[in-house]
Amino acid sequence: MLLSALAETRRMSADLYFVDTNVILYSYDESHHVKRDRAEAWLQWLWQNTSGSLSWQVIQEFYWNAIRKFGVQPGRIRSHVRMLMEWNPPDVTIGLIERAWFWTDEAGISFWDSMIVAAAERTRCRWLLSEDFQTGREFGAITVLNPFETAPETRP
Repeated sequence: MLLSALAETRRMSADLYFVDTNVILYSYDESHHVKRDRAEAWLQWLWQNTSGSLSWQVIQEFYWNAIRKFGVQPGRIRSHVRMLMEWNPPDVTIGLIERAWFWTDEAGISFWDSMIVAAAERTRCRWLLSEDFQTGREFGAITVLNPFETAPETRP
């Protein structure tokens, strides 16, 4: 896994990309080399361009699944989590939960997926990087982009 350090020189991107758990997890997956390489490319690009965003839900799912599914040592994952916290995940508030309820009702998606969309909205993301949502689907100003079908250098 490429544990991307923050780039010394950063370029600002006009758009923020909300990163779903699967993107970070695949960067640890030795059995899916293509997805691992694509996940690493995205994560590196997001760090270099200060364009990444995520939520506490994503961090929690990543931590638990990296240990449980991939057997990664907790200390290694904790270091990665500390780094990911530099993307300033939004606090879970009643406002965030109510917005998730809105998306559950409006879009017919699960509460947990709605929490992802609400957090992406809260952090003013333009894109939601995930393979778990329909590519191209829009949630207000947010558009889903499958990071395993599109490389960072060919993003819209």
